[in-house]
Amino acid sequence: MDTNPLLALLHLSSPALPIGGYSYSQGFETAVDLDIVHDEASACRWIEDQLDLVMAPCEAPVWSLLFKAWSAGDLAGVRHWNDWFRASRETHELRRETEQMGWSLSKLASDLDWGCDAARSSLRQLKNTTLPAAHAFAAYALEAEHDCALSAYVFSWIENQVMAAIKTVPLGQMAGQRILNRSRQKIPAVTAQAVARANDAPPSLCSMAPQLTIMSSRHETQYSRLFRS
Repeated sequence: MDTNPLLALLHLSSPALPIGGYSYSQGFETAVDLDIVHDEASACRWIEDQLDLVMAPCEAPVWSLLFKAWSAGDLAGVRHWNDWFRASRETHELRRETEQMGWSLSKLASDLDWGCDAARSSLRQLKNTTLPAAHAFAAYALEAEHDCALSAYVFSWIENQVMAAIKTVPLGQMAGQRILNRSRQKIPAVTAQAVARANDAPPSLCSMAPQLTIMSSRHETQYSRLFRS
């Protein structure tokens, strides 16, 4: 077994990766402030609803499309899906989050010489790089297998949400681990749906998540915040 791709994915998914993931809650903090999320059960439900209603029908299939575009050297496709995803971010907060994390991961990939010179040059030329575009590039450059890399992307998102729950509800570490253990079991179904949606012609994408949008909008003016806005 060649462990290099696995080790590369572990690096890419590490909480120590300096791209700012733990700076954001994606509306979770406002859901706690409004008592929509108030305990372990409601935190788990919030995270799993986002997996089913946001990640599976939109963000994960867009990541898949971007990975395929990078792998095929289809820079027009990369630009198209990067711009599409950025346009689908319905609040200033969500847009700034994906741009900041995308920029940070792009810089990291360049500084660590991930991929060939030509690929890194194409990444640097991409404007308003989103997180899915940068992460898909990193996975492609590190020669990770598509499904494994997509699973790692979704797992990282779940882990960030669990950390937000631990800090804001607040929850104990074991409660957070129970949520993580339960939610991660949905990842195979999320990735399978994402691949199917990405393979549709045209891709079957849905970015409608009104409650998440409202929470993100309200977070921008929330009186007291632990997370960036």
